[in-house]
Amino acid sequence: MAYLVFGLYFLFLLFIFLYSVVAFYLTILYLRSKAKPKKQGNLSILLENNYPNVTVQLPVYNEMYVVERLIDAVCQLNYPSDKLEIQVLDDSDDETVVIIANKVAEWQTKGVDIQYIRRADRKGFKAGALDFGLKQCKGEFIAIFDADFVPQPDFLMKTIFPFVKNEKIGVVQTRWGHLNQNYSLLTRLQAFALNAHFRVEQVGRNKGKHFINFNGTAGIWRKKCIEDAGGWSADTLTEDLDLSYRAQLKGWVFKYIEKVVVPAELPIDMAGLKNQQFRWSKGAAECTRKNLGKVLKSPRLSLWTKFTAIFHLMNSSVYIVIAGLIALSVPLVKIGMENPVYVNYYQYFGIFLINTFFLGFMYFIATKNEHKNTFVEFLKFIIFFPVFLTTMLGLTTYNFIAVLEGYLGIKSPFVRTPKYNLKSAEKWSIKQYAKTFISPLLLIDLGVIVYALYGIMLSYQSDNWSMLLFLAMVVCGFSYTLLLSLKHSFR
Repeated sequence: MAYLVFGLYFLFLLFIFLYSVVAFYLTILYLRSKAKPKKQGNLSILLENNYPNVTVQLPVYNEMYVVERLIDAVCQLNYPSDKLEIQVLDDSDDETVVIIANKVAEWQTKGVDIQYIRRADRKGFKAGALDFGLKQCKGEFIAIFDADFVPQPDFLMKTIFPFVKNEKIGVVQTRWGHLNQNYSLLTRLQAFALNAHFRVEQVGRNKGKHFINFNGTAGIWRKKCIEDAGGWSADTLTEDLDLSYRAQLKGWVFKYIEKVVVPAELPIDMAGLKNQQFRWSKGAAECTRKNLGKVLKSPRLSLWTKFTAIFHLMNSSVYIVIAGLIALSVPLVKIGMENPVYVNYYQYFGIFLINTFFLGFMYFIATKNEHKNTFVEFLKFIIFFPVFLTTMLGLTTYNFIAVLEGYLGIKSPFVRTPKYNLKSAEKWSIKQYAKTFISPLLLIDLGVIVYALYGIMLSYQSDNWSMLLFLAMVVCGFSYTLLLSLKHSFR
């Protein structure tokens, strides 16, 4: 039994080690891309005023607080008006309907080619709406923006060039910015995580010619690419990741542009964040179930590309691993107390501390500001990084269930993350989409806290300081997310 526990624990640590190796590799590729920046071509000379038709799709569902901001921004895009079409794909069933109708009418009187499109039902959710609009659009390129994004006027002029230069490019994706990063600790933690993906991972994967993904918004598709890959599908919660892999398996090339940043609003309440994380984690697991086999069987892909794709698709599976590490922690400590000979095995686990260095290196590079004092930034990072890791531990319950459901093929509806367009002095709790709900899963979080406290007591008694530190992080992370969930529910 002891060997089984140690063996499982080793496998979980090995998964995180390999995951961190890929992260380190992508960081090196990112730094190499910075050392040799590519020269940009002259769009106006290349096109010679023969701009391609572009359709901008705005999938919306109950976004009364942010949809006007989005429509205003898109209608002010700097692009030839006779080549630009805007589709507001609205599935709303609240006041958003009237707000959009009025705003669309306002811009139509100004000569903007903007259409207000509604479906009979929400079949297929976002994927269904995008597919519905695709069948009636005139653009050969499709730009997509979620409701809380605010593209700059020059977005299309900066992103259409790669398509014109290379007919094999199927997608151009840009980096997400953050409108409300400094609203709270919770938003700063989210920005910290997203910056690693958008600044390092996406650039690194693109530099290494590995699979990257369209992030659902702030990007442009070649319509022919969507059609060739089989179109939008609603059989996963992350239709963007699914279509991305199907397109790249068909041989389409994706282009990531880090310098073009489209700011968006981060979730400000714990329930909203958990819903978003649940959708992303489960969707990634569903895409793994659907596409990983195709990737591994592809004869044209290198072994290294397949290896990076495994940890790209299985990114959310790290929460199953974390749940396993937590569950095995107390049995491991007990085994060490009852049979001191097994304590020696802990020494071999110490090699996996390099995981922290690899991951920390990626996150530091992602947050590093070239215009600020690097040493001061590093000191701030040393404080913030453990806080980030601890908080991510606290999201294990929701994400563990999400990934498990995804792998088991258990379906669930697309649950949107409400956005509020808050001014600095406003409180989100008075907004219409702010609901009071206490999830029964919080009882599991409470149980994990009690379990980890018991493990801390045993670790202290047996002088197992490495396990004590890990379990202390578990207690802090789960306590923070639990208390914040309760606070936001009882606001």
